[in-house]
Amino acid sequence: MENIKEILHDILSSLNVPLFTLGGTTITVWEIVYLIVAVILLIFISSRLKKWLVNSLLSKTPLDVGARIAVGTITKYLFILIGLVVIVQSIGIDLSTLTVALGALGVGIGFGLQNVTNNFVSGIIILFERPIKVGDTIEVGDLFGNVAKISMRATTVLTNNNISVIVPNSEFISQRVINWSHNDRNVRFHVPVGVSYKEDPEKVKEILLDIASANPDVLKKPEPDVIFEGFGDSSLNFILRVWTTKQIRTPRVLRSNLYYEIFRRFRESGIEIPFPQRDIHLKNTEFTVHSSEKSQEEKK
Repeated sequence: MENIKEILHDILSSLNVPLFTLGGTTITVWEIVYLIVAVILLIFISSRLKKWLVNSLLSKTPLDVGARIAVGTITKYLFILIGLVVIVQSIGIDLSTLTVALGALGVGIGFGLQNVTNNFVSGIIILFERPIKVGDTIEVGDLFGNVAKISMRATTVLTNNNISVIVPNSEFISQRVINWSHNDRNVRFHVPVGVSYKEDPEKVKEILLDIASANPDVLKKPEPDVIFEGFGDSSLNFILRVWTTKQIRTPRVLRSNLYYEIFRRFRESGIEIPFPQRDIHLKNTEFTVHSSEKSQEEKK
């Protein structure tokens, strides 16, 4: 029994060994262990708090999922920040004595983490303003795909080739973003079509509307329509306009299917699809021989 007491005494004595001094406070091994355990518990409790806010408390409010996640995330980080201050002060470290050092460190970190901070703030704006949300079909720059995940630093976009692209949140704030499903998932596509000048526009319109009505991906309401756009260099130009909800993720597939059917029906109906043509006129030029040159030729 005495041996056990001696071992515990030695362990406690080793934990109270001073390591260094910070802010006028001597830091021991025990305080380092206490700090590590307290921070781990703080992160665990803050994560549970966020889940409870998002799934239980805020679910009873009219806020949508994105806004609830934003509130939960901000609450989590505020809880961690306040908890860290309480933990550090509970050890006995006076933060006021470290103000100058922490200020200089904050300036250095601020310059080094400008992009991270920019993306973090942009993530908060996205989660609150909701210009994009999970499931939206978007186009930013040359990237086209569906929003799979929105985090505080970056947004994951899943392309039609099943490739995940991680986009920094600041790009959604600083660049023009096309959201194909922002209001609803009804989108209208324009399909340009050109026919020969000898064709009847009314017949062309009838065939195009029949093709659109037969396509299962084209909505019946709003109805498809055909616009006679004008007279081109080599063709009469029309635009078939159709509405869809199924093919906003793959707009090229819908256009391709319509073009396949348009080509087949035009060929069956004998409607000519022209190609650019140019008429070239050659003009003969007569060279006049001067009289002086004629006389020289006669003398020869």
